[in-house]
Amino acid sequence: MALPLPSVRAILAIPALALVSIALAYIIFFRILKSAGATNLLLATFLIPVSAILLGVAVLGEALLPRHFIGMGAIGVGLACIDGRLVKRVRNQ
Repeated sequence: MALPLPSVRAILAIPALALVSIALAYIIFFRILKSAGATNLLLATFLIPVSAILLGVAVLGEALLPRHFIGMGAIGVGLACIDGRLVKRVRNQ
């Protein structure tokens, strides 16, 4: 059984998504890297799984399970350790 060919609109959507989603994202990524530095950029990339979980819950109606909270908490602790401001505050008190 042969599948029908995709429509022209569907075929044109592929390069459009590639240009907008990927190329623009990399341009933004490297501009932030240049201005904010690698450590600060890394802090932002750790938030991608958290935003994916929350968008999955909000948009797709996925269930928010205890393991998601544990993972988001672990990411939060990692971000606090990498950032260093929290450690400095604790040491200064």
